[in-house]
Amino acid sequence: MRAAVLYSVDDIRVEERPVPEIGAGELLVRTRACGICSGDVMGWYVKRKAPLVFGHEPAGVVEAAGEGAPFSKGDRVFAHHHAPCFACEACERGDHVQCERWRATALDPGGMAEFFRVPRENVRDTLRLPDAVSFEDASLVEPLACVVKSLRRGGVTSGDSVAVMGLGVMGQLHVLAARELGARVVGSDFNEERRALAERNGAQTVHPKDVPPADVVVCGPGTPEALSAALASVRPGGTVVMFTPFDPRASVALDAERFYFKDLRLVASYSCGPDDTREALRLIASGAATAERVGAVRFSLADVAEAHRALAQARIVKPIVTFA
Repeated sequence: MRAAVLYSVDDIRVEERPVPEIGAGELLVRTRACGICSGDVMGWYVKRKAPLVFGHEPAGVVEAAGEGAPFSKGDRVFAHHHAPCFACEACERGDHVQCERWRATALDPGGMAEFFRVPRENVRDTLRLPDAVSFEDASLVEPLACVVKSLRRGGVTSGDSVAVMGLGVMGQLHVLAARELGARVVGSDFNEERRALAERNGAQTVHPKDVPPADVVVCGPGTPEALSAALASVRPGGTVVMFTPFDPRASVALDAERFYFKDLRLVASYSCGPDDTREALRLIASGAATAERVGAVRFSLADVAEAHRALAQARIVKPIVTFA
């Protein structure tokens, strides 16, 4: 089978790999669509993991099911690239991404391949797709689930004002999901086309230097400067969500006096758990978030390097690789 191997942020090769073999309780999935994540173009982050078959936003069709697996050949599915144990203290608290098994689990060899194996643990966060949900839309389950968690961590409720800093695909998904919660959303980005897309998705938009005070500020860009700006923008008593990590060598200057006396909250939001993926699929099935609404562009696997480059250069908002 063909698989896309990420050697560095500017070196992606389509190579031949063996089709994975499955065991009891496992699935072999034929990939139909897989998104490229903004994390896949962060140099410092990629360097930690490369080389690897990348892609953690896949959707496809079950090709084979091991004995005892709760799916059958032909089922249309989304499979989560990480899965918790569902039994430890972290899982019982609902902090699934803090489960010790979380990062130890993975799709084999990765989502950007013609086939991938879903280990038994990951089958527990594999979702059957409604017939009306396209594979391209289903490839948004994982990123949208990260947004569902982000807004939950931020405590967003109906009537809140939410400022979304950065209107790439994750920003667009924040706009759509926050609007579904009944929030009043302002989006900011230097890119006029991205601001226009956010306006079509129901947000008011402004230049980054003009972000108004908000109950919740979602900091999309993974830079200390953006996080400092978010902390300066949030209203007294409000919450800043740090949605993207930044290079661990960087540091953030904090206005400690304002942070303390204005009762500000800063929360991080890393990845997503099984409750979040189910809510994300519900939103997608309802039409609240789709590939079209986030401006996705489709590429073939042969063009995966160009898709990755286009995202890295901010020429497109969301590339989705589709498989025949």
